[in-house]
Amino acid sequence: MKLGKIVRRFLVPAPLTTFIYMVKYGCKISPKAEVELSSLLKIGKGTQVSSFTKMKASDGPLEIGKEASIGTCCFLSADKGGIYIGDYSMIGSNTTIIGNNYKYDKLDIPICQQEKTSKGIRIEENVWIGAGCVIIDGAHIGKNVIVTPNSVVSGKVPENTIVQGNPAKPIFTRR
Repeated sequence: MKLGKIVRRFLVPAPLTTFIYMVKYGCKISPKAEVELSSLLKIGKGTQVSSFTKMKASDGPLEIGKEASIGTCCFLSADKGGIYIGDYSMIGSNTTIIGNNYKYDKLDIPICQQEKTSKGIRIEENVWIGAGCVIIDGAHIGKNVIVTPNSVVSGKVPENTIVQGNPAKPIFTRR
């Protein structure tokens, strides 16, 4: 791990990070959240990040739109493909959004030692992701989508849809 990453993750006090992002972007981050100081992290005005949420953006871009809401105990980790969360989106508590994956095609090499991939994750505006969901690398969630609690999204979700399950499948179209 590089020295700069170590300093940003472990030596910068959380209240200082909260203050810096509040002044820089006009967002509200709980001092109990673990948010990295990174030039790759952009947070929109009025966005709220709740306690015990972890946001990692040292390996790739993480952009959150204005007036979004990130619930308690969420984990967001961006890699080269990045993570984008649109304006007015709500992310429920205990949701995990992971922007990378491992290749696993070589049986003679442990999976953790194989190459990482990163397609990126895109969550459009006005999306409601319920508590306990998992959003996997390569997911694209369209505008006005509702993802029911404990669902797993790994692919494309069309606009104005409600999805449920593992894997998430459309159960209703909003009109």
